[in-house]
Amino acid sequence: MASQDVAMGMIFISQTTVGLLGNFFLLYHYSFLYYTRGTLKSTDSILKHLTVANFLVILSKGVPQTVATFGLKHSLNDVECKLVFYVHRVGRGVCIGTTCLLSVFQAITISPTGSRWAELKPQAPQCIGPLSILCWILNVLVNTILLQYVTGQQNSINNTKEKDLGYCSAVYIHTSILRFLTIMLFSSYDVLCLGLMTWASGSMVCILHRHKQQVQHIHRTNLSPRSSPESRVTQSILVLVSTFVSFYTLSSVFTLLVTILPNPSLWLVSTSALMDACFPTVSPFVLMGRDPRKPKIHSACCGRN
Repeated sequence: MASQDVAMGMIFISQTTVGLLGNFFLLYHYSFLYYTRGTLKSTDSILKHLTVANFLVILSKGVPQTVATFGLKHSLNDVECKLVFYVHRVGRGVCIGTTCLLSVFQAITISPTGSRWAELKPQAPQCIGPLSILCWILNVLVNTILLQYVTGQQNSINNTKEKDLGYCSAVYIHTSILRFLTIMLFSSYDVLCLGLMTWASGSMVCILHRHKQQVQHIHRTNLSPRSSPESRVTQSILVLVSTFVSFYTLSSVFTLLVTILPNPSLWLVSTSALMDACFPTVSPFVLMGRDPRKPKIHSACCGRN
């Protein structure tokens, strides 16, 4: 086995382990909040869907890719390969959709009184559940299209019309129109979610900046070196947005390359898989780090001891 394969396999093992532990601690974090306070914020229900989607992406991409990297490429049959690929695509779609929903909901929540978005504040919490379920249903239905283009390694021996994806094979779409329509269908979803999240986060930054300017005379009298609450919230939003946009832009680029190229290299396939699982791995730590309730929990625990 080549040294680069061993190195890539160790990277996948590390990423999968860290991602699973991070999402487990995120679930524990919100479970602790629920059992100690009895209630959760409206956004926490979105984050529960996001955490489930993170688990699906990490398990369906990290584990099979790790096995394939270490040379066991023919371990999945046709049905198992289709299932793993399908679960990954659904998890990835729900992950990007729920993150987009979280940003839009936050933008509506902090919109000032008198704006057109402020009228949606009373209805917004009631829409979270149905929209989250709709995101799951949409991705479950749309991604069934890809099942016909994926097959197990055992069924693709000496088949020049299929390209190696490590633990699975994919049928190369030779018809230019069909390939273009397939790429546009799945790319449009990513572009729409990225656009909505960028717009919503930009709106939040503008709202918080205007609010900070309005109360600047209050902050001038504050000699504390700590940043204002508005600045901390703005920094949290920028961290979340930059993390999301950076990883998913890279993921989309590599996925597009794997889709377009007739015979992508195993390095490109492995890198694409690595990028796919980056945001689900990092996002739990970003979310826990930006949750203002976390310090209060530790303070309360220390106070009881």
